[in-house]
Amino acid sequence: MLMLGLVIREASTSLAQEQIRTIEIHAHRFAFSPAEIRLKKGETVKLRLISDDVAHSLVVPDLHIKQEMLKGHPVDVTVAPNRSGDFHGVCGRFCGSGHGSMVFTVHVTD
Repeated sequence: MLMLGLVIREASTSLAQEQIRTIEIHAHRFAFSPAEIRLKKGETVKLRLISDDVAHSLVVPDLHIKQEMLKGHPVDVTVAPNRSGDFHGVCGRFCGSGHGSMVFTVHVTD
């Protein structure tokens, strides 16, 4: 009987891991695509960050995201916002004359 409980917990854990939504975000001179995403408060989401040209980074201070991206090396960041609101981000690595226009927004709803 104890063994049955263990199997159920393992199945639940692997099922929960499979249900994590992945959002692919591309960075290129001089924009993020998509430039806005929508999440639910408490939802765990994996952001797959991909640079299409040169080195970039995604910085969203209020969600504790600060991740470098190199061309040809996708990176994953897991985020689980604990409050609702609009959270603004930027490219944190100078990437050329249009660098200042690289903005990103995460909309988190209840």
